[in-house]
Amino acid sequence: MARKFGPKYLLFGAMLVCSVFTLLSPFIAENCSWMYFCLTRVVQGLAQGFFFPCVNTHMAKWAPPPERSRIFSFVFGGTQFGTVVTLFVAGYLAAGPWGWPSIFYSTGLCGVLWAVAWLFLGANSPDTHPSISDNEREYIKAALVSSSDQSSTMRTPWRDIVTSVPLWALLIAHLGQNWGFWMLLTMLPNYLSHVLGFNIKSNGLISSIPYMVMWGLTIVFSWIADYINEKRLLPLNVSRKMWNTIAHWGGAAALVALSLISTSVTGAVVLLTVSVALNAGVYTGFLTNHLDLSPNFAGLLMGITNGMSNVTSILSPMITGFIVSDQTSRDQWMVAFYISAAIFFVGNLVFIVFGSTDVQPWNDPLREDSKNEKENKSSEI
Repeated sequence: MARKFGPKYLLFGAMLVCSVFTLLSPFIAENCSWMYFCLTRVVQGLAQGFFFPCVNTHMAKWAPPPERSRIFSFVFGGTQFGTVVTLFVAGYLAAGPWGWPSIFYSTGLCGVLWAVAWLFLGANSPDTHPSISDNEREYIKAALVSSSDQSSTMRTPWRDIVTSVPLWALLIAHLGQNWGFWMLLTMLPNYLSHVLGFNIKSNGLISSIPYMVMWGLTIVFSWIADYINEKRLLPLNVSRKMWNTIAHWGGAAALVALSLISTSVTGAVVLLTVSVALNAGVYTGFLTNHLDLSPNFAGLLMGITNGMSNVTSILSPMITGFIVSDQTSRDQWMVAFYISAAIFFVGNLVFIVFGSTDVQPWNDPLREDSKNEKENKSSEI
């Protein structure tokens, strides 16, 4: 849909739906059946399914390769920035006079304001932006040699996409990322509270620190990555896999090292911060790889890998909940951390062995169709 109709209005509608239901959540929770509340969460989840594919489709038209790591990391770093602010503020809001509903009111209002701003400032491509300079427009279009203006009319090469080995490697890396990331994001406050003994206000502050550091590293890593790519210090394929290794294997090592910290609360917080923060490498690693493989279908590829990897986003907290039946048991938490570390390791190993940064032949079906047509005519002659 983002490729066919453009991402601007899809993003606007998705954000507005999520924000309005967020604003209504306290009222529904307090005055309606729990089933209605769950239904609103389902609707929000469906709306949020538009975000990553739309953003990827948008950046395929806006991010020149020399600046791709910085632009991609800056945009997706907003996820970490929002997490930092929300986790930091949520504890104080919940403990304040308006209680937990104020968390929903604050975040919902922010979403509505963003949607309105995006409606007036956003554009599907440089050609449709009302105020971009001619120089910038020409620079962006000249740099995007693999991104076609006709992408909205291209047939989708489903057979080639489904049988693409680099895409499968990308999917497995994404599955591993979502398992570890969402386990830590959803369960870390419980670990800090029940095992390390932080109260709700301290918990909000401490829970936000890993994502604050991750957001900072996202910006730093992206600048270094673009410098490496621009100066050709490393092949792009090696660079992508190096950053992903820092993220996944570095994060896994920090989780395993938690077993060596039995009494030091500070040491545990530091290791958890390192494990989460090193995840910043995925933005210059496998997440940018969708744009490498196929700029014309980058949104579709992100939709495939992000959609399917949400399976592990769901399973990870659920399975962790079964493992950690006693939330005060440090040993049970260690089992959950070891499993996440192993999944990080395997996902990145597959990406290293089978991943690629080459633009795939099926990126431009129109060119392939024209080439095949010429070959058929030549054989007839």
